[in-house]
Amino acid sequence: MERRPLESRQGLTHREVPRLVGLLLTMALMNALFYLYLDQFFSSPGHSTEDPRPCPHGYFKMGQMKNCSPWLSCKELRTEVRQLKSTGEGAVKRVFLSEWKERKVALSRLTSLRMKDDFLHGLQMLKSLQSKHVVTLLGYCEEDHTLLTEYHPLGSLSNLEEVLSLSKYRHVNTWQHRLQLAMDYVGIINYLHRSPLGTLVMCDSNDLPKTLSQYLLTSNFSIVANDLDALPLVNHSFGMFVKCGHRELHGDFVAPEQLWPYGEHTPFHDDLMPSYDEKIDIWKIPDVSSFLLGHTEGSDMVRFHLFDIHKACKNQIPAERPTAQDILDTYQKVFNSLGDTVTSQTREML
Repeated sequence: MERRPLESRQGLTHREVPRLVGLLLTMALMNALFYLYLDQFFSSPGHSTEDPRPCPHGYFKMGQMKNCSPWLSCKELRTEVRQLKSTGEGAVKRVFLSEWKERKVALSRLTSLRMKDDFLHGLQMLKSLQSKHVVTLLGYCEEDHTLLTEYHPLGSLSNLEEVLSLSKYRHVNTWQHRLQLAMDYVGIINYLHRSPLGTLVMCDSNDLPKTLSQYLLTSNFSIVANDLDALPLVNHSFGMFVKCGHRELHGDFVAPEQLWPYGEHTPFHDDLMPSYDEKIDIWKIPDVSSFLLGHTEGSDMVRFHLFDIHKACKNQIPAERPTAQDILDTYQKVFNSLGDTVTSQTREML
């Protein structure tokens, strides 16, 4: 009978054992690092919670600036800012792409003196609400009715689908990034409702396109409020409520309490129109979030998990709608739970 080699009878050689152990250790390390990456990616929204502009009031820092600079004065706006081209115009301001010390900036000018009060209100809001939720104010000149803010080349939030269709941004067209945008939006509403000035209502939001135009999409794919010309104050303790404009509103986008309550046979009269509170912003959140979620893979799954909170937002009784903080907490829980599910499924595949 033929004798088999000693190596075959005894199994692996002494040389092969260390190699196998090393290979197993390497695979274990790679899996551990991969799990760590998944946990990191899915358990956090991806944005830093720290304010990226830690400058004292009256100062600013943007881009690669290392130090905070004081807001630019009238003299500096006149002599150091070079106007390049018009990029848009609203009822209150006309905006120009401009340049300051080789940096692109946005210069806004009052369109008409009859809108001066709105312009000054918006400027006061910008000065008072500087934070990660609001576009960076760089300077202003009340005498010339101008203000200078950080320039965001992606433009308003209404450009989202167009931006995501570009090849360089397709990698962020995921439910995770889109849900983070929705969280940014609700975070801004929450900040306005709990602002240092009190409870503020975003009144320039009578339809979806108008609402989206109030916000800018930043290059790192977050959202900042840009147009603060219509932010009236609500004070429940003093019975102080608001009315967004002086004309009759229509449609499903605005909250039911913003609609004329006396029927089509009674002509609209502003003096008879009841006022309302910040819960009108809550009513609109599901519609804005649905736009932000889009129709990418996984977005319908997110909508399903947000169904209950969005249904509560559409309660006909304003006082029974959730707060912006309630909605933000729910969005965060959904983000985390869906991320954990994806992580678990990925691990099972390995």
